[in-house]
Amino acid sequence: MSGLNKIAFVAAQGEAAESACNRLIARYGNVAPEEAEVIVALGGDGFMLQSLHRYMTLNKPIYGMNQGTVGFLMNEYDEDELPARLASANAAVLHPLRMRAVKEGGVEQEALAINEVSLLRQTRQIAKLRISIDGRVRVDELAGDGVLIATPAGSTAYNLSAHGPILPLTAGVLALTPISAFRPRRWRGALLSRTATVRFEVLDYFKRPVSATADFNEVRDVVEVIVKEAPEISLRLLFDAGHDLEERILNEQFIS
Repeated sequence: MSGLNKIAFVAAQGEAAESACNRLIARYGNVAPEEAEVIVALGGDGFMLQSLHRYMTLNKPIYGMNQGTVGFLMNEYDEDELPARLASANAAVLHPLRMRAVKEGGVEQEALAINEVSLLRQTRQIAKLRISIDGRVRVDELAGDGVLIATPAGSTAYNLSAHGPILPLTAGVLALTPISAFRPRRWRGALLSRTATVRFEVLDYFKRPVSATADFNEVRDVVEVIVKEAPEISLRLLFDAGHDLEERILNEQFIS
């Protein structure tokens, strides 16, 4: 990439991110996201996810600089020589998951997830779920707090906290991970092909209501959820040379 001078700066709410945004605009100028060659997002991982969702239809690369807490999806903050850094940055291409959640009565809601789709119990009662992969039942009844399916980019987030595996971007798989499973006692999840269609059926949903969440979009009282990758949607994250997302995911597997 070369000649990246048309930059759109966007910032999370907060003094640090907003102040950094103002300094960068004063130094490099600013254009609307629709007119930009690249969008620079200032904040943390949560703001990066929001930005990816918000500007998804623009098909613009997004370069994050950390002005938040974790910053796994962000580059280090540095105000110097930004156009050159953008021009030499490496792109990681992500494909989100498409969630179709069905509520009682057949009402459907769709949402996209860059990190994960999770199903969680809504009350003190454990959730009971049936899981099918490509039309075949693989878990007849999962009893526990819930279950999630994560992309490689999301495998180091909620999935890792639930003791799921870390996935390289190029592995071509998704992580299916139970959340505090009571039964089956020894089931620890599975690795699925990125082309798999996963269907979750909520058993006894009147007594044991379940919500489904795609990143931060929640649908409550679902009876069925179908999840499949959306390969037609490509999201481009830019990372400084030597600090790309693939390397960060690999490093996470060796951190004690």
